[in-house]
Amino acid sequence: MTVDAETFRTAPLDEQAASEIAARGLDVRLAEDDAATLSWRAAVRRGFQDREPEERNHEAGRPGTAYRRRLGVYDAAGALPDLPVATFATWLSELTVPGERAVPASAISSVTVAATHRRRGLARSLMAGELREAARAGLPVAMLTASEATIYGRFGFAAAAAAATWRIDTGRAGWLSGDAPGRIDYVSREDARRIAPELHERIRLRLPGEVIVPGPHWDDMLRLRSDAEAAGAVRAIQYRDAAGDIQGLAAFTLDRKPPTPATLEVVFLYAATDDAYAALWRFLLEHDLVGTVVATERSTDEPLWWMIADQRAAEIKLRDHQYVRIVDVVAALEARRYERAGSVVLDVTDPLGITSGRYLLDVTDDGDAHVRRLGEGDVSEAPLVALGIAELSAVYLGGVRARTLAAAGRIRTDAVDQVDALFRGAITPRLTFWY
Repeated sequence: MTVDAETFRTAPLDEQAASEIAARGLDVRLAEDDAATLSWRAAVRRGFQDREPEERNHEAGRPGTAYRRRLGVYDAAGALPDLPVATFATWLSELTVPGERAVPASAISSVTVAATHRRRGLARSLMAGELREAARAGLPVAMLTASEATIYGRFGFAAAAAAATWRIDTGRAGWLSGDAPGRIDYVSREDARRIAPELHERIRLRLPGEVIVPGPHWDDMLRLRSDAEAAGAVRAIQYRDAAGDIQGLAAFTLDRKPPTPATLEVVFLYAATDDAYAALWRFLLEHDLVGTVVATERSTDEPLWWMIADQRAAEIKLRDHQYVRIVDVVAALEARRYERAGSVVLDVTDPLGITSGRYLLDVTDDGDAHVRRLGEGDVSEAPLVALGIAELSAVYLGGVRARTLAAAGRIRTDAVDQVDALFRGAITPRLTFWY
């Protein structure tokens, strides 16, 4: 099924969710016109404890919400009836899955509930309704990045791609990897804005867990919005190979408080080749008057670990980052490739009832999968795996081992080795930004 972004954005609200919210004396609707959109953005800022918006924030923020399906819950009896008491946003995106493939996905963001309206089930109704809408639209998965780790498991989401934060003492780190044959040049933030989307698209399908970066996110990261604070603090560099082709791009800020050395914080670093990766990192680690380099949203399997002389110069912290939720088991499992052949029956439970059932996963020798939902009387000799949709979503990208979840009591099967081998990925999944 081909999904149109605008059709998805403007689709009618889920009737069950609207009915549940109406039973609480509230109203849910899409924020479509200009006034409603401004109020919706103000409510999102309040929900994330940001300052009330000024006029310049409204103007600068328009591109960042125009492509989104914006849901607001309104309380007509409140003192501010036109300001939503809960917000929710989705948009059509793509998720890279193992095998250098991409699957259509519902990206979710801006989930807030006003402190005055907590514990009324608003987030649950909105989330369940939008997941059902994603399933109706034919989207195999939904995904999000979370400000709080404990919220989304009850909706069937799981942390499928972790992120690493690096803090590197440049005086100790050293460099082992040698010189790259190309060259590094500073570029303007405007040039970086032009280069970044094309470069990211070149590498996105190589990296399970990556998604399409919405255009306005580049403006945010490079501080090109008209309301950006300290916009000039961002610097950008590119790497060109010996043929003159741009193969890498990085943006960073410098925070120097004399007499201490500066802290260099990496905004993003994208490399299409190993040489570009090495050259960009060496430049950052050997930058003059810098004592510490900080980089967030990095892979948990960074080659950089093996490029520095003193690995103890790097403090690395891991955290949950890219959350995934399968909404169509057949479509999702058939979309990715697998590292080995085999068959299992997945007995899936779903707290929202969207995907509950038994599914026969049959992977052929070429790594492709055929998936069939089993009926009441269907039988199979394939090993049985009992798991929740969150656990299936966790192993989907190959970054969480089925064996680990089985040891944690989250998966039940007598064929854990077979299941583990099926879902294990060749490349560690990652996501390089928040959305």
